[in-house]
Amino acid sequence: MVEALFDKGWAHFPAEDNLRHWAQEARQVALERIQDPQEQAKWLQCEGTWFVGVDTLPNDELGAVGQAGPLPGAAFSAARRLYGDLPLHPGQVSVTYPDYPKPRAGEAESAFRYRLKRDAAHVDGLLAVGKARQRMLRERHAYILGLPLTATDAGASPFVVWEGSHKIMQAMFDRHLAAYPESDWPDMDLTEVYQATRRHVFETCKRVEITAQPGEAYLVHRFALHGVAPWRDGATAPPEGRMIAYFRPEFAPGTRDWLERP
Repeated sequence: MVEALFDKGWAHFPAEDNLRHWAQEARQVALERIQDPQEQAKWLQCEGTWFVGVDTLPNDELGAVGQAGPLPGAAFSAARRLYGDLPLHPGQVSVTYPDYPKPRAGEAESAFRYRLKRDAAHVDGLLAVGKARQRMLRERHAYILGLPLTATDAGASPFVVWEGSHKIMQAMFDRHLAAYPESDWPDMDLTEVYQATRRHVFETCKRVEITAQPGEAYLVHRFALHGVAPWRDGATAPPEGRMIAYFRPEFAPGTRDWLERP
């Protein structure tokens, strides 16, 4: 599995009973949070077709949530072997519903077209800063761990990744950041080189849709270009929608791990 992560930029892990139990418990807790009016006011976007759900799951640093103990499974174990015992943040609970995407509030027409045609593809941690929306490195995630919480059809807004894009992106970041101290990275404007590299990825890398069910997991390289596909006509999901918990722990500040680790 580790070989797949470094070769393709993502790895799929088959279902495990202990992880399926964790997902069942996490789903129950997540449903309560998603129905909270304050959470909805903050995270229900795209005209009600996407609950963004950042920091929504009230788990501890080992992933324990509700009546479930620490997060089990081969995917999380592999991530810890590769990147150390980084504490888990409260999990993101990303939920999409039929007809996703609709325009997000304040989203320009060009941005909505990109969401619709290019799956809102991005590399995590490069945030749009200021009125000019300059792309700057403001978060340094070690990996992305996706854990489905509901069983859905393949067409219910699957996670999308461009295979091999992590190698292209990492080379670009190395060219533009390696010569500078890591304390300078958050204030460097990477907009132009990032967008040019992203276009190159679209032209050269295979777009892959990842479908998984509760008990399964997928691990995605931090430099992989990824996004969420539109909900296809006829795709079905439970009433609570296509629900996935994501963990993206961050490297310790003051290190160059984000750039230099494999």
